[in-house]
Formats: sequence, C-alpha cells, structure tokens
Amino acid sequence: MIRIGRYNTLRVNSLADAGAFLGDGDDEVLLLADEVPEGTEVGARLRVFVYVDTDDIPVATTVKPLATVGQFAFLEVVDTFEHGAFVDWGLDKDLLVPIKEQQEPLEVGDRRVFYIDVHERTNRLIASQRLGRHFDYEPDHFKPNHQVQAMVYGFHDAGVNFVVDGKYRGLAYHNEVYRELAVGEVVTAWVKEVREDGRLDLSLQRLGRGAALDARDVILEALEAAGGFLPLHDKSSPDAIRDALAMSKGTFKKAIGALYRERRISLERGGIRLS
Repeated sequence: MIRIGRYNTLRVNSLADAGAFLGDGDDEVLLLADEVPEGTEVGARLRVFVYVDTDDIPVATTVKPLATVGQFAFLEVVDTFEHGAFVDWGLDKDLLVPIKEQQEPLEVGDRRVFYIDVHERTNRLIASQRLGRHFDYEPDHFKPNHQVQAMVYGFHDAGVNFVVDGKYRGLAYHNEVYRELAVGEVVTAWVKEVREDGRLDLSLQRLGRGAALDARDVILEALEAAGGFLPLHDKSSPDAIRDALAMSKGTFKKAIGALYRERRISLERGGIRLS
C-alpha cells in the first residue's frame, strides 16, 4: 500500500506524456513529467514523496518537503481563511492547519512548530499546533546526562518547552536557561530526569563535571575574543555572568577555579585575565 505523507520506493509501471505512473502492486500514482529523472525506464524503482493534490488525488513528487507525517517541524503561515490557515512546507501545495488544530488564531508570517498528521475523517494531510497528544511518553531509554537535540516549541510559566529528539516532550526550567531562546531554535541539551508522566526535565548544560569542562572552554573563548580580559569575577552578579557567558554563577566559579589552578588565567581586582 502506498503511504500518504511519507516516502515510498515505487516501480515505474508505465511512461506517458504526462509523466511516470508508479506503483507498488496495488495502488498507482503519477509523477509529473518534469520531475521524472532523465533516462528513467519502465521497471525502474524511484523514491518519491506521496501527498494529496488539490483534487484530493494522491500524487508523487521528487521534491523533499520540510517534514513528513509523524514529524514535528518549524513552519511559516502563508495564508489564512475562515476555516484555518496554510503553512509552507516546501511543496507547491501548502499544508492546511484546520481551525480546530490551532492553539491560537494564526496570522500570515507567524512561524510555529507543527505536527504533520493525516486527518482521521478526510485522509488529507494537515498540520496541527496541538502537539501534546502526538508525543511519545515512554522515553525509557533515557538516563541522566543523556545528550539530546531539542527544538523550542513554546514557553511556559515554569520554563521552555521542547520537542526532544523529534518525538519526546521536554522542559527546561527558567532558572536552567541562561540565554534568550526563540521558537523553532534547536539546541543541544542533557536529560536531568525522566518524570513519571513520561516528560523529560532538561538542562542546557552538561551535568556534573562535564558542565565545568564545557564552561572552561566557553570562558577561554570569551577571553580570547575580548582581548584577554573579562570584567567578571566571583563577586559578579549572576545576571552579569549569565548575560556575558550564558552560564550560572556556580558553574562560572568552578570553572575559573580550575583554570586558575591550571595557571591558564590570573585573577585581578576587576576580573580575570588570560595567562
């Protein structure tokens, strides 16, 4: 069966002026002539993406969309109407966001994280802002300090919400976030805890000794960029350290202590200097 909204490797059943008719033995879709690779012959196998066109007919394309069914993606709203909105997902036909799948009224130019899904009644491809029901809440393989890729999808009173490794739900508390983040931004993070509800508590810095090692590199790079001196020391405010280096004061103090013992920096009245 040809899978709508996903990549399929299909056999070329026949060639015509309109293009190549591709099939899997049961179903058949058309790949338009201007997308058929030169030299394609009947019997060849092509990897294509299959979606539904404006007439609700499945069609194939060699163009890669920004996301496929079952994935989360950061997309831009390009049109709105009474019953929903459309987002650009890299294909000629924009993707519908039904009004019931919006968290808030969308406007042209808005950029949000969406989940790509198949509408249960019409079988059409849609994008949804209601992400909660699409996460995997069984992240059993994660352990503390496990490194992950995390995409910001929203902000909460408690902290920043993330899509973790493309399928799990994560949160970094405000006191763990030391720089401004934007929706759609992808960062490296580390798992602090796997909660009983299947959500992940995250840190944007490595835990334990790893955090101090990373912080030392950040401080050395900042010193070199600043000409060898930074007006920061153990009496500096947490806000000043966070704004300059995107780390906590505790991590900063541990890192400069280690750098001082290694004689890589000197401690001066107004800050630290690269040795």
